[in-house]
Amino acid sequence: MRVVKEFTKEEIRVSVYSWNNKYLLKFEIGPLEQTYKVPETEILEEQDIDAFCEGEFFEKVESLFKEMGESLRKQLENI
Repeated sequence: MRVVKEFTKEEIRVSVYSWNNKYLLKFEIGPLEQTYKVPETEILEEQDIDAFCEGEFFEKVESLFKEMGESLRKQLENI
C-alpha cells in the first residue's frame, strides 16, 4: 500500500492510498472513520483526487460523520 496524499479539509483528515488498482480514500475525524475504495480507472491522475473530494461527495461525508457521531453518543449514553 502506497500513501498518495494526506491533507486536512474542514477538520477532517483525508488520507489517500493506492492499493490493488484502487484508491482508498480514508476520512477521519475524532474517533470516527469512513473509507471508500475507488477503482484507479475512475480517478485517472493523482491530481484529480482533490476534485474528487469536493462538492456534494464531501458534503455527504460530513453529513455521515454527524450521523455516526450522534449514533455513537446515543449508544454510549445507553451503556
